[in-house]
Amino acid sequence: MNSRKSPRKKNLSAMKMLGVQLGTARRAAGYTQRALAERLAVDEETLASIEQGRRPLKPDLAELLDQVLGLRGVLAAGVDNLPEIDQFPMWAELYMEHEREAITLSWYDALVLPGLLQTEAYARAVLRNRVPAYDEDEVATRTAARVARQEILHRKCPPTLSFIVWEPVLHLAIGGAEVQGRQLRHLRTIAELPCIALQFLPLSSPYSAGLNGPFTLLETPEHQHLAYTESQRGSQWVSDPDEVSILSRKYAMLRTQALAPQDSMSLLDRLLGEP
Repeated sequence: MNSRKSPRKKNLSAMKMLGVQLGTARRAAGYTQRALAERLAVDEETLASIEQGRRPLKPDLAELLDQVLGLRGVLAAGVDNLPEIDQFPMWAELYMEHEREAITLSWYDALVLPGLLQTEAYARAVLRNRVPAYDEDEVATRTAARVARQEILHRKCPPTLSFIVWEPVLHLAIGGAEVQGRQLRHLRTIAELPCIALQFLPLSSPYSAGLNGPFTLLETPEHQHLAYTESQRGSQWVSDPDEVSILSRKYAMLRTQALAPQDSMSLLDRLLGEP
């Protein structure tokens, strides 16, 4: 058994338990989520996400909640004693948990290929490009974790997956020409899976709804729609319905701007030198 799996689950479980404690205390104090959010001057969705275990409770908010709900430091102590995350930050833990359970995933990337489509060699090369650099042990650990996530592609009942990638990503020789060539062949093979739609936004396109950067949309088994964005300054969960709707509209527009799946495969064939 992988010794790193249990700590991740334990951390998520502890965060959800803290959310249950908050919800129980809120109701016992006679507050609705909206009323308590207004009392604390925070967004109602933020409070709901914390209670559902989807967003970490920050120390300053925990202290304020303890005061308002009369909990005498219970929540603050819970935050202080959350198990350490041994491999990934909290937002990444939450993303991977949702990714494993998602029934649909829609992914736009303009910098590197989506992690679910990367070969082991390509993933390793991407991680070795990080600044500041990971040490080799960290590179090996993160590469293995990224490849393991791809198990969802080969399940008996996989999620429905849609990927849109900006064409220049295909021309980047990350890891060298040999790694690039094997990665392109891998894409050509994996695109044949019935659960996957792979499209490329061509370099010649005068339009792009993805100019603000990469993002991922997912639908949970409970039909909750969430989004996840990445930037130089970090990554962010998006659960507000209005913001998720905006990203969904962007993705819908990107699908019309990108090459059709069959034309995208033809582009790959040309890059691989095949007729």
